[in-house]
Amino acid sequence: MASSEGFLTDGQRELLKIASQNAENLSSSPKSPSSLLADHHVKAPAGGKAQTAGIAVRHVRRSHSGKYVRVKKDGAGGKGTWGKLLDTDIISHIDRNDPNYDSGEEPYQLVGSTVTDPLDEFKKAVVSIIEEYFSNGDVELAASDLRELGSSEYYPYFIKRLVSMAMDRHDKEKEMASVLLSALYADVISPAQIRDGFFMLLESADDLAVDILDAVDILALFLARAVVDDILPPAFLTRAKKALPESSKGVQVIQTAEKSYLSAPHHAELVERRWGGSTHITVEEVKKKIADLLREYVDSGDTLEACRCIRELGVSFFHHEVVKRALILAMEIRSAEPLMLKLLKEAAEEGLVSSSQMVKGFSRLAESLDDLALDIPSAKALFQSFVPKAISEGWLDASLTKPAAEDGEIQVEDEKVRKYKKEAVTIIHEYFLSDDIPELIRSLEDLGAPEYNPIFLKKLITLAMDRKNREKEMASVLLSALHIEIFSTEDIVNGFVMLLENAEDTALDILDASKELALFLARAVIDDVLAPLNLEEIGSRLPPKCSGSETVRMARSLIAARHAGERLLRCWGGGTGWAVEDAKDKIMKLLEEYESGGVVSEACQCIRDLGMAFFNHEVVKKALIMAMEKKNDRMLDLLQEFFSEGLITINQMTKGFTRIKDGLDDLALDIPNAKEKFSFYVEHAQAKGWLLPSFDSPAADV
Repeated sequence: MASSEGFLTDGQRELLKIASQNAENLSSSPKSPSSLLADHHVKAPAGGKAQTAGIAVRHVRRSHSGKYVRVKKDGAGGKGTWGKLLDTDIISHIDRNDPNYDSGEEPYQLVGSTVTDPLDEFKKAVVSIIEEYFSNGDVELAASDLRELGSSEYYPYFIKRLVSMAMDRHDKEKEMASVLLSALYADVISPAQIRDGFFMLLESADDLAVDILDAVDILALFLARAVVDDILPPAFLTRAKKALPESSKGVQVIQTAEKSYLSAPHHAELVERRWGGSTHITVEEVKKKIADLLREYVDSGDTLEACRCIRELGVSFFHHEVVKRALILAMEIRSAEPLMLKLLKEAAEEGLVSSSQMVKGFSRLAESLDDLALDIPSAKALFQSFVPKAISEGWLDASLTKPAAEDGEIQVEDEKVRKYKKEAVTIIHEYFLSDDIPELIRSLEDLGAPEYNPIFLKKLITLAMDRKNREKEMASVLLSALHIEIFSTEDIVNGFVMLLENAEDTALDILDASKELALFLARAVIDDVLAPLNLEEIGSRLPPKCSGSETVRMARSLIAARHAGERLLRCWGGGTGWAVEDAKDKIMKLLEEYESGGVVSEACQCIRDLGMAFFNHEVVKKALIMAMEKKNDRMLDLLQEFFSEGLITINQMTKGFTRIKDGLDDLALDIPNAKEKFSFYVEHAQAKGWLLPSFDSPAADV
């Protein structure tokens, strides 16, 4: 058992013996390195000392004659050995005339080449574009060159280079740089890239200050100008300040922009004209010039002069406005129709108005036909006659008719929707004149089309955006009242989604549409019309890189700012928005006075003096909470008086009870018996007829 063969059987031992003998026979081959090593160690030639003694095994090799010889270290061998592996004494020559010649056998020749960085190439190319722009002032050419250059992911570097080059030049170039940025915004360079470019400038402010003496002040003015021109949101300054080191020059730039430029009275005019303003022109000024030149053209009929005036405007990206206003003028003044169509045809054939601008002008007019028809009844019929004529003459792309119906006419919306829009516009105009919210709500209820509430919201805000701050404030206040009375949160959300989906088109008519939409959104959150989570829902329903999504992000920034509530309530210059906060205080005071022994008639007069009937649900809410806290049901008598005199409507009463019901769990933390008391109040209110039949009591929910 102790044998080295272990537990082998006799048959296995026999097989092992045969295998060992075969291995010895194989090892006798001169090609076997194992036999070479074995003989060297155990067998020396007769006659004394072994010839290979003291030589490393790897340097010993047997020759063809069987003798041991010492070989070279790298194996090239000595006499009688086979030589180095793959060694040959024949020098190989490649013969290109050989039938078996293979070009692949030619020796390779490495050719050196310079590796270029795409960013370095982009930076070099934009310098020439900027230099050329500073020489000729051609905004359209600069935009075209930048588009052709491609590499849009590097556009932030273009912004950095443009501003840094302008900073070291005269006021003329600084003004030109600001104008170019405004022209490129959204059309060529996205809002996100504008922000990234300015942030890179702020990061490099320390380096710029080394070469430019007053770099901080100049860069602060560029920053303020970008905010005034609405290519940077004000919230950018706050975010950038947090992202930069406190001791950096970039923070000084932001502080200078905020304190010296953006906080000053009439800062917009001052910032715009700081560098002379010779090349800057606002959208309103452009619209006025277009209207004037078209009126002059109607009087003179000189097409060449009109084309020259359009060219001198230097706003080729805004030529769609020329198209739209020319068509409207043709509708208003029937005798001017041939002249206007001739002008548009001439402008298209000369390449003065591009095909895309022509289509955009017609499309914008098509979208506003419903409103236009209020002033020009034949607007739709005239428009439908203009389109085929323009296409047949070759100056309007036929793509405009792609969404047309089978009968060849441009599709129109459902008759009911168009009628609703017309009625809604009339109601809104009357509201802006009268400021009568209850009358507006009655008018909406008379229309009997709650499914179109989002359309009404869109019309309300769109019309308000094109008016003064007074109307904007009135629109925000009305939105709060509508949410309380007849609009659901879903209606509000859908209305804002419709607005934001068309934000880019709205921006064509309203200069700072994105900023104002963001203010309307943020104000709706502050007024409890929307919850912050509703902004997430609205954003999720928009394409990620569209103008509407950017507006939602801007609204979030406005809400997140310090003292956002006070600022947003005063965003349209104060007025009714701030009065809502004052009203809450006054309501609380009049209820406290009544509870401490006041007279019912005085309380009723105070409610009348408030003049905010849409906000009377707050009176109901606070009266019920005070009754619970003070354990004094005298407040119910006051509510009965308000209801009897018509000061508080059944809608407002129901809304007040609903708001208490929604917050009952939180209220119970401070008033343990709040639920029992509220159930009693609901029974009392239903018995008195204060509540709508649709109101569900807490007991019914249980």
